[in-house]
Amino acid sequence: MPITPPKKKSRRYFLLGALGVTGALTVGWGLMPPRQRQDGSAPLPVVDGEIALNGWIKIGRDGSVTVAVHRSEMGQGVHTALPMLVAEELDVPLSMVRIIQAPVDKIYGNVTMLADGLPFHPDDHGLIKRSAQRLTAKVARELGLMVTGGSSSVKDSWGPMREAGATARAMLVAAAAQQWKVPATECLTDAGVVTHPDGKRATYGELAAAAVHSKPGTISLRQPAQFKLIGTPQPRRDSAVKVDGSAVFGLDVRPPGMVYAAVRMSPTIGGSVGQFVDGAVRAMPGVLQVVDFSAAAGGVAGVAVIAKSFWQAQQAVTALPLKWVAGPNAALKTADVFDDLVAKIDSEPGYVYYAIGDMALAGKAAKTLQVEYRAPLLAHATMEPINCTAQVRDGKVTVWASTQVPSIAVAAAAKVAGVGKEHVTVHVTYLGGGFGRRLEIDMVAQAVAIAMTAAGAPVQVIWSREEDTTHDMYRPAALARFSASLDGNGQVIGYDCKSASGSITQQVLKRTFGLPSGGPDKTTVEGEFDLPYEFPNQRIAHVIAPTPVPLGYWRSVGHSHNAFFTESFIDEIALAAGKDEVVFRRELLKNHPRHLAVLDAALAKAGAAPRGRAHGVALHQSFGSIVAEVAEVSINARDIVVHRVVCAVDCGIAVNPNLIAQQMESAVIFGLSAALFGEITLQDGKVQQDNFSNYPVVRMHQAPLVETVIIASNEAPEGIGEPGLPPIAPAVANAIFKLTGTRLRSLPLRLT
Repeated sequence: MPITPPKKKSRRYFLLGALGVTGALTVGWGLMPPRQRQDGSAPLPVVDGEIALNGWIKIGRDGSVTVAVHRSEMGQGVHTALPMLVAEELDVPLSMVRIIQAPVDKIYGNVTMLADGLPFHPDDHGLIKRSAQRLTAKVARELGLMVTGGSSSVKDSWGPMREAGATARAMLVAAAAQQWKVPATECLTDAGVVTHPDGKRATYGELAAAAVHSKPGTISLRQPAQFKLIGTPQPRRDSAVKVDGSAVFGLDVRPPGMVYAAVRMSPTIGGSVGQFVDGAVRAMPGVLQVVDFSAAAGGVAGVAVIAKSFWQAQQAVTALPLKWVAGPNAALKTADVFDDLVAKIDSEPGYVYYAIGDMALAGKAAKTLQVEYRAPLLAHATMEPINCTAQVRDGKVTVWASTQVPSIAVAAAAKVAGVGKEHVTVHVTYLGGGFGRRLEIDMVAQAVAIAMTAAGAPVQVIWSREEDTTHDMYRPAALARFSASLDGNGQVIGYDCKSASGSITQQVLKRTFGLPSGGPDKTTVEGEFDLPYEFPNQRIAHVIAPTPVPLGYWRSVGHSHNAFFTESFIDEIALAAGKDEVVFRRELLKNHPRHLAVLDAALAKAGAAPRGRAHGVALHQSFGSIVAEVAEVSINARDIVVHRVVCAVDCGIAVNPNLIAQQMESAVIFGLSAALFGEITLQDGKVQQDNFSNYPVVRMHQAPLVETVIIASNEAPEGIGEPGLPPIAPAVANAIFKLTGTRLRSLPLRLT
């Protein structure tokens, strides 16, 4: 289905100052009810007698249920999990439910992701936090940005999609009660049928037309004890089409008359196109056009060749005699990036995200432990290379894209083509991996700019793996310095962390939205300032180091490297205190029973390490979920071998245990690839890695057995797509230390 359109300022001071800028107008608006999320600005499109009961659900004459799914399917299972929410409250089996892609509308905007982005500690339950989250959620509803990210799909949909199902069910019951002239409370539902004890029965399809005009009264959602579907291990609904090859990813799109474009982009960060003579290339077989898209696309400078086939386009663009202007970053190298981080952390105090107790007591320490950790730039390396298909014809734009941000893609396409957003249609395909890379819209802007030169023909723009790897939006390089002060009894009396990195959020605000960048960025320090460990005196600060390297959100974002820093350092403190690392953690989690339960569950499942191997432990909370991992590791010569990983997770209500286990396995493998191999390096302003030959990922023979334990819970669901990733690197590093006595403080993990 197509989509259409004073003293160091504390966090509290920062937030209140921001909220106070608009004065009474903001306060008044903040007291108004939030925008509803049930009925869209236009009814869902219907065919063949379908009836739309709200902005999420249609009922067919045959009783079939169609659910509008507003998040992109990129392997995380939203095409299965989200329909389950509706089916549960509507009281239909999942087999009766079909899905369509939701249109662009504010009711489908991601509220949770923005509200969770505020820099509050998880243990903060105060009024200021609640008020800021409420206000941010209201703003998010008004913005209505359709975004798949932040492990928020189920969490954000938990309320509105269940409410949509419950409301539709109540409407259908009310319609039946009115027809039968009985109280609605006497009617029952099951498997898409309304019944009455006197024998009357009607299918949802028979009642749908009347239900539109019914008055359902008070809507009640089911309690966990009443769930029939939620909590059961349902098979993935997209498995069959992905196995038989009929699933349509971005590269599978084939609109009539489509041609292809291959690109070459500036090899130097910030470089531009110099000179090129395209006469010989235009004469090559199948070549239709040569396009310099630099100015129009507003992203990386480059040239495209349009041809009748991708092979012809790729051969031609490779042969194009291009001269590049290297630009201001021609001498940039990896060492410069880290030298800048060191200079920033040495010279600037940083923004303090969390402080508690009295750090002056650290001066009375009997022992002080000071260490430094580092993490490199990383690429996303999605299995499906970057691509986008666009057609510009008769003042209208059509885009086919594997995107995480359809509403933002609409705006980007409209801007490049110079048309209103109402003249843009975006078809969202399956994503062959997202991991944050497809939160960007550079490929959409580029494809539209190229298509504008194709005389109305749809153009499929495909980046080679080399162009993809060397023109990513990279996870930032990061550096963290820790200091732990211990008294004579081995008790920690001071915990200090100061880190430095570039800011993804600042770059995205400018790059995607044209907004000024500045201020703190929670993603830089998540996984450092928000720990559950009960140190009495803490200070966590971060320094943002601006960089010309393009940065982007990478699976689990700051948690991905900060968890490596913190959980490795926790093991180091335990050693300095003369304590077992698990006992040490338990002592620091006395007021965090959910964390303790997760830790204990992982350890119980893991058992004892076999001879010649060691178990490393890590515990981390991200995106609302708590994960403990035990990595079973051995050393073969100088190679690090991970045999088994046990994961325990508390993610609230487990909507679909199958999907949770799959996401934990996926996150472990993705994180292990980064932990063992991942590193992007720079020389002469150019990214040095360009394919899996020099940017490797875990292969099948290197993949460990991953076992998942899901903690039973009646709490609302939290994120699951990313939380399994952060603990794997420190768990492996902690096991390596047990085996070798060597503490590895830089990623990727290498024994030299």
